[in-house]
Amino acid sequence: MQRKRPKKITPQYLERAAVFYLERYSSSAGNLRRVLDRKVRRSIQEHGTPEPAEAAGWIAALIEKLQRNGLLNDRSYAETKVRRLYAEGKALGRIRQTLAAKGVAKPDIDAALERLQIEADIPVSDLPAAISYARRRKLGPFRTDPAERSAMRQKDMGALARRGFSQAVTMTVLGAADQEALEELLHEQE
Repeated sequence: MQRKRPKKITPQYLERAAVFYLERYSSSAGNLRRVLDRKVRRSIQEHGTPEPAEAAGWIAALIEKLQRNGLLNDRSYAETKVRRLYAEGKALGRIRQTLAAKGVAKPDIDAALERLQIEADIPVSDLPAAISYARRRKLGPFRTDPAERSAMRQKDMGALARRGFSQAVTMTVLGAADQEALEELLHEQE
């Protein structure tokens, strides 16, 4: 199969590509910059134009225009992403890392986490997120067979650790006698 040839980059092409990307995906300014930079690099390899400095100027102006028009908002992106990742059961530290990797600035990450704390019914910590993840993946006390629970303890610990939870949180979740004990732990935190 023949590889698709990259198009020649122009400011208009970059704008259409950025808007098309934003119609399909939520993005931070840093992430959109990386996407557009990739398109520019491919075009330069294929066509030899535009000059990298000229293309960087086009991208910077485009991102500024998208931010002015409200199509690109890092604070809003961070708040949405934080809510989704926390509900999925990601550790707070891992959420910070994920957003930083997407190019979101530290003040926007902090503001999004603060907003999550304000909107949450219970205090935001790694314990509710770990319980949510364990429930969804049927780890520890959420396993139906007690024999399987003890046999799978190491794997469950690994799953929670890979998700970014500390050993203390992991042991709290997996050490709970049953689901009701975890619910009591959550109510104690309130």
